[in-house]
Amino acid sequence: MHAPGGHPHGIGAVRPENFAWSRAPMIVYWELTNACGLACRHCRATAMPDPAPGELTTAQGLRLLDDIATFGDPLPHIVFTGGDPLRRHDLKLLMAEAAARGIGVSLAPAVTPLLTRERLAEAKADGVQAISLSLDGSTPAYHDGVRGVPGTFEATLTALDWAAELDIPVQVNTLVTSVTAADLPAVYELLSTRKLLRWSLFFLISIGRGTELTELGPGEAEKLMAWLNGLARTAPFQVRTTEATHYRRIAAQAARRRGLDDAGIEASPMARGFGIRDGNGIVFVSNTGDVTPSGFLPVAVGNVKESSLVDLYRNHPTMRALREPERFKGRCGRCEFNRWCGGSRARAYAWTGDVLESDPLCPYTPKQRDAEPELVTA
Repeated sequence: MHAPGGHPHGIGAVRPENFAWSRAPMIVYWELTNACGLACRHCRATAMPDPAPGELTTAQGLRLLDDIATFGDPLPHIVFTGGDPLRRHDLKLLMAEAAARGIGVSLAPAVTPLLTRERLAEAKADGVQAISLSLDGSTPAYHDGVRGVPGTFEATLTALDWAAELDIPVQVNTLVTSVTAADLPAVYELLSTRKLLRWSLFFLISIGRGTELTELGPGEAEKLMAWLNGLARTAPFQVRTTEATHYRRIAAQAARRRGLDDAGIEASPMARGFGIRDGNGIVFVSNTGDVTPSGFLPVAVGNVKESSLVDLYRNHPTMRALREPERFKGRCGRCEFNRWCGGSRARAYAWTGDVLESDPLCPYTPKQRDAEPELVTA
């Protein structure tokens, strides 16, 4: 799985009334295939060598593009992901047809022999605006151990160099688990020697093959995100998190300590991601057409073979509930940061079976009347 966790296209600072992305998502993640030459230990797609039965046909894919175009202006951005989208025989056609409809496209390829400098140059010529690559460690032992194929580490660094030569913006995704967390400073130092737009740290969700790995505990995650927030102020690239939305709360708290009020926070670059989470600004279409709030929240609300993605995103009760943080349960529902953050709906579901429950990774205790906030360290 190689879906970018941050957003290939930045957006302007948003105001609270715009935090509910009810008209259209900012990004449609479209899993073109689950076929892939890697066997990543955390893959939510449980990718396999060959395409799954029932994969969307070219004709069905073109109808989906037509449907996406009816979201209206501004149109969502599409991330072609997988599996490995380079294994789709009609990838070039789909990219061209997206461009013809005015839809921006990014690509999340797997680092296999299919990914060559020539293929990247062709993708850029076909209109791809950005790519994402995964780097899960600072050494071959770390990275290749996660990816399941020796040589992937060096091939990823080579692909980064190709993208820099071709002037293709790159987002690098890095997995965060109890094992990989200690290596993150070294990964940062390595990436600082390369050209990239964004570093997105994906905090593991225990679904698919990810159940084989161990998530960070709340206290460890809090310390890590405080480090990331400090790093982000001087890093030569953007620093983001995926499925760890309370990074926004940490950034906002730090900004308040620097004397910024809420209006100033909402007008600052950090607010570009405020409110965006599974089902609210993001929607996912699987290789067989199932629509879910994200690739990490496997609750299907319908299928594009029978239903309109626009209708499902705007009107399905689950999608609507995910855009109403006041309906969230427990600490996430009470939290004064819930419109900026909202918690990982995918992790809440993975741990409790309820998409509206609290995110168990966040240790923050919301403010109570006549009480100061506390941190749960367990």
